[in-house]
Amino acid sequence: MLSRNPEYQSVEKTEAVLSVASSLAEVEDTSQFGTVGTATRFHGSYSDSMEMYGPAFNVAEYLNNHASWFSRCAEPMKVEPLGKNGYVLGIGRFGSFGYEVEPKIGLELLPPESGIYSIRTIPIPNYQAPGYDVDYRSWLQLVETPANHPSADLGEMTLVMWELVLTVDIYFPKFIQRLPKSLIQSTGDRLLNQIVRQVSRRLTTKVQEDFHQSLGIPFNSKKKR
Repeated sequence: MLSRNPEYQSVEKTEAVLSVASSLAEVEDTSQFGTVGTATRFHGSYSDSMEMYGPAFNVAEYLNNHASWFSRCAEPMKVEPLGKNGYVLGIGRFGSFGYEVEPKIGLELLPPESGIYSIRTIPIPNYQAPGYDVDYRSWLQLVETPANHPSADLGEMTLVMWELVLTVDIYFPKFIQRLPKSLIQSTGDRLLNQIVRQVSRRLTTKVQEDFHQSLGIPFNSKKKR
């Protein structure tokens, strides 16, 4: 699953920004990362598809049984079950301007309605996110097409078409708020694109490999990227 046309920050610009942030950090106490002032909002909309060689009912059966594959395919992210259809995900460590966070979010994989699968954020019991809020909303739909694959016995391929709307609110400490708002916004948007691209690419590859292995269908993920 890949985001469309992500932009990336150059090494030179990153070093310059971190240099400015480090200078400001010498003046401020950066150990306090509570909710300071108004949140800065970062937003992204993404869409793509994932190829699964098999009929839609096989793909649906696999997706519905997420308890058997989600935790394994999400590695190296840390995953804990949450209720019947939910999971707690530790995304990893990300940051910029000398400020780092380790996002943890709760996701619920809802049963399909009219052929549409939905994933949404849910609260994590007894957990208060340190300085950020995440709103994750994703939709998946299965579309059968003729397959061009010698090992697809049924001659069918299913495209998992997906869309993602992601909004992240971050309450930055004061030393970052002193930087230009346009710089904070553009850097945060690029970082959000990078996170989505990195996580979705890795998850897509593992899900494809796991699904095809379950059906005994050879699949070279490198050729499909």
